[in-house]
Amino acid sequence: MSKKTTTSLALVLVLAAVALYLVVPPAHPEWLRRLLVWQPESARSLDFRLGLDLQGGLQVLMVADVPSEQALTAETMRAAAQIVEGRVNALGLSEPVVQVQGTRRIIVELPGIADPEQAIDTIRDTALLEFAEPPVGSGDAALEPGTIVSTTYGMGEGSVTPPGYYKTVLIGDALDSAFSTIDDRSGQPLVIVRFKTADTQLFYEYTSGNIGRPLCMVLDKTILSCPTIRDAIPNGEAQISGGFTSDSAQQLAIQLRYGALPVPLRIESYRAIGPSLGAQSVEKSIRAGVVGLIVVFLFMLIYYRLNGLAADLALALYVLLNLLLYKLLPVTMTLPGIAGFLLSAGMAVDANILVFERMKEELRHGRSLERGAEAGFSRAWTSVRDSNLATLLTCGILWFFGNAFAASLVKGFALTLALGTLINMFTALVVTRTFVRLALGLLGEERVRRHPWLLGI
Repeated sequence: MSKKTTTSLALVLVLAAVALYLVVPPAHPEWLRRLLVWQPESARSLDFRLGLDLQGGLQVLMVADVPSEQALTAETMRAAAQIVEGRVNALGLSEPVVQVQGTRRIIVELPGIADPEQAIDTIRDTALLEFAEPPVGSGDAALEPGTIVSTTYGMGEGSVTPPGYYKTVLIGDALDSAFSTIDDRSGQPLVIVRFKTADTQLFYEYTSGNIGRPLCMVLDKTILSCPTIRDAIPNGEAQISGGFTSDSAQQLAIQLRYGALPVPLRIESYRAIGPSLGAQSVEKSIRAGVVGLIVVFLFMLIYYRLNGLAADLALALYVLLNLLLYKLLPVTMTLPGIAGFLLSAGMAVDANILVFERMKEELRHGRSLERGAEAGFSRAWTSVRDSNLATLLTCGILWFFGNAFAASLVKGFALTLALGTLINMFTALVVTRTFVRLALGLLGEERVRRHPWLLGI
């Protein structure tokens, strides 16, 4: 056995061992999860992630609640989607899928939600944040948290403020961050609010001219807090204090940080998917996949004999490597995603068939065993490469349109098919070749020539 074959075999065995260890055990040590630095810190896991159609959950369609003639930029909708996702994450709803659909809609998918009504209430709370000046002469009752008010947002610049309306000074997209902390001097909880650089001057000018007056923070036309302006604020960083507990300060910071939508949203529709349907889908998908793979394994073994055994071993590693990537990246599995994986598995076998048929032709033309095998792999490479590149191009097109129309199921199919295609190019031309070289080296030219049925000839 050549040094090249030995090195390739060692690489394949190490890959198989690592993949087997990371894929098969149900639990892994904490230090291993900490190595997944490309995953969000709060969601680092080596568990398989199931999508909405497999795990059950909730799908919510939100639409921008503005007049149809009002133009909305793609950046505005993307920012709103990011804020909705952050709000859902902050309240403990794990692994949400939040995507912009078209120019005015946002789709929120929440797999595994046990209480859909609570999730809907959570999403509904993500409203428009305004910093508004109360009407002159407003009493204490008009400044109480929870009071529903009318604001001038959307009336147009320069319009006259109607009596009783709160004049909008800034909206949520001017906010850079908000967090709760403890005052070093008094030891009392307070909330720090920071504005973006572009709005710092406007905030300074307003606070300079309104010292001693309240400025209300209004979320979805409901007052959150109305602190009094004590000094001009030149650096865009304000402190809100007075009567907070640790919990209430943190709650206000969350409402400010994740309620600061650049455009108001309303829930247009929602759909709940039961977990029992998802469990049945998983069971049937696994059963169909196992049966299909067994049939493929048997066909390759019966028809191609020794080469078929090498292809079966490569296909087993192919399955392990796919499952490993699904855990590491991670990939959220859906029914179309499983279909993409099974389709790519069939394509992996197709690549091996191209190689083995070329090998047979070379051996029938009198080539030696070693040269015939190498020629089979080399001459089949062009066909394998072109077919896989065409598949990857198709996956790219599917991903583009799936992303444009917020079709997460289409994106799931494209992603698993693309990953499977890339792994297929490795297993078909490296792993299978390594096993074929190993088998032919162990059996020898003379024995295979005496028993051509070993190669299905």
